Amino acid sequence: MDRHRETLINKEITFFTIYGGNSSFDSINISQDSPYGKLSTTLQSVQQVVNKELESAIRRFKRYAVRNGTILPYFQPGNKVWLASKNIKTTIPTKKLSERWLGPFEVLKKAGSHAYHLKLPLQWKSVHPVFHVSLLEPVKQSSIPNQNQFPSPPILVVEQEELEVAQVLDSNLKRGKLWYLVEWKLFSEYPERTCEPASSLTSSLEIVQDFYSLYPDKPGPNTSRV
Repeated sequence: MDRHRETLINKEITFFTIYGGNSSFDSINISQDSPYGKLSTTLQSVQQVVNKELESAIRRFKRYAVRNGTILPYFQPGNKVWLASKNIKTTIPTKKLSERWLGPFEVLKKAGSHAYHLKLPLQWKSVHPVFHVSLLEPVKQSSIPNQNQFPSPPILVVEQEELEVAQVLDSNLKRGKLWYLVEWKLFSEYPERTCEPASSLTSSLEIVQDFYSLYPDKPGPNTSRV
């Protein structure tokens, strides 16, 4: 076998290993009794090994990316999540490791592109139920029967650290009630917008006035609510 033919065959083997298919060298006739021909039955198993290693590397990358905020986790209604307690004031003076996460809580629905509405206990009336995805962790189900994580003990919530409004983007009337599309400063890394009733923006009246100075024709408190 001449050197040129040998080079083409080596390229074919490399192409198959990486891409799992044949390249433009399909026209080369290789005897199954030759040393190169005997490798053809091995190439598929090599490709399977390569694919498994690639899939494993992708999974490791995704786990790393989620932890570092590069890829945000996705939750569906009914999923259980842990809630970071860093923005919630409780009756416990210091947060131990076991108290840095509260819950678990049920996800009710997605609220915007990077936030979720959670089902909170009745005693948490002072806490706004919408949280950015960076404050949530999925509850991992144990593979051992009856060995799932237990809910954290009840913690009396004093109040939630008030979220600061960055700007009002829009206003609308829904069933006679005034709503605002709000962007929050807390979510500066991943700008988050939620629809809020006008009653929840009483501490941000200046920002509301700034909105109407730019868009005076938008629905407001004095708009007819027929």
